[in-house]
Amino acid sequence: MRILFLGDIVGSLGRATTAKLLPTIRKRDRVNLSLANAENIAHGRGATQETIEEVLASGVDYFTGGNHIFWQKSFYEEIEHLPVVRPANYPSGTPGRGEAVIDLGRLGRVLLISLLGRTFMRDVADDPFATVSEILEKHQGEDLQATIVDMHAEATSEHQAMGFYLDGRVTAVVGTHTHVGTVDARVLPGGTAYVTDVGMVGSLDSILGVKKEIIIQNYVSALPQRFDWEDLGPAIFNSVLIETDKGGLAKSIKRIDQVVD
Repeated sequence: MRILFLGDIVGSLGRATTAKLLPTIRKRDRVNLSLANAENIAHGRGATQETIEEVLASGVDYFTGGNHIFWQKSFYEEIEHLPVVRPANYPSGTPGRGEAVIDLGRLGRVLLISLLGRTFMRDVADDPFATVSEILEKHQGEDLQATIVDMHAEATSEHQAMGFYLDGRVTAVVGTHTHVGTVDARVLPGGTAYVTDVGMVGSLDSILGVKKEIIIQNYVSALPQRFDWEDLGPAIFNSVLIETDKGGLAKSIKRIDQVVD
């Protein structure tokens, strides 16, 4: 099975870039399942049913969340009937679900898990390590062709710790949140594909998707700045392609990155 995971899709430029590139990549690389992080898909903060459905039409099959996934209040209810998993280690009672089994018919079933890191993060979240172990135990014995974990975290050390913690137990651990792709994509010793951060799909000439002048001013002055997301100019498409083996682990992982005007 060949699974493509897109980095955080940021705003309208990220959605447009996905629509422009993803259909060709899916066909060229024989992708069976396309996943993406959606926490910034609507106007740079959060998600909406409209923006999720727009990117579904572009070829993404399922989405993971993060600490901004509920930035748009309408999503509290919308998430319940959309192919989106929010962090599984959010407190009980949070809308949505933190895991999903995706049925691909003759290709088999894929377990998708979303987790939120706690280092340098303001959100109140339960222990992601204990949470993912509970989920894996719950699904133990099921006929799964792959298990993909999105570790949405600030600290690279927390990403790496989760990768080694789950090595040999899941197909892949992919990091999201920083919007900056890392060069460490590899298969860990136990057979789990890993990358610290996939990156993003959004504005190239920006700072994490925000207009660069705003962020620079934020650093050089003492005055608060209102974020304005960059929707014009060249865009970056960051993703990783994971190929699985018959035992549910990974044969390979490689970056697929492209700049488009």
